[in-house]
Amino acid sequence: MHRLLLVFVAAAGACVFVLPRMDASPAVGPCVAPLQWEGRWVVYDHSTGRNSRAAVSYDALNQRIRVLQQHKKHTPCQRFFEYIYLYQSMVMFQIDQKTKECSKIALTEAWDPFDVPDNSTFEDQYFIGGPGDSIEVQEWSDRKPARKHETWVGVYTMKDCYPVQETYTRNSSVTTSTRFFSLELGISDPNVFTPPSTCQSARPERMVDLEC
Repeated sequence: MHRLLLVFVAAAGACVFVLPRMDASPAVGPCVAPLQWEGRWVVYDHSTGRNSRAAVSYDALNQRIRVLQQHKKHTPCQRFFEYIYLYQSMVMFQIDQKTKECSKIALTEAWDPFDVPDNSTFEDQYFIGGPGDSIEVQEWSDRKPARKHETWVGVYTMKDCYPVQETYTRNSSVTTSTRFFSLELGISDPNVFTPPSTCQSARPERMVDLEC
């Protein structure tokens, strides 16, 4: 599970059609997610209805994440950023993709990996897709008997424990849903976690998304 998605301004809704398993039963225990991968995600912010697409490099071994915002069409006044989260140093760099302006922001929450915590509650096991073209997944949450509602729900593949979707709720007005896709094991270029030289004179405040 990962709280970063509440910090990373978001949005992108998508429906997943599933074929339920009528014989679904509690798993032996949570799977072990990959520690290093690259791919893409779409984050949907339920409070704003906005989508945010990005290329992602994830390195749990060194507790760092690089997020490169992507855009498919020209959006007037919209700025696109690269984010480098370095949790061992508890700092986040925000870099304007066009101007290379840089902000350095202190992180206030501890590292929270994309995985299934050992104390998670098994919810379901099913296939996403249809006959002959499907993938089997498990759904986990942080739901506990003494609490009515869960604040985190994660869907992970059965075979290799890749993240498929995570939904995280902080309160009744802040919820994000994230879909992961095109994941590949490993980090092709470790230098993506190194801030550019412009960050040597980084500003202390976060840059805004719109410039006009």
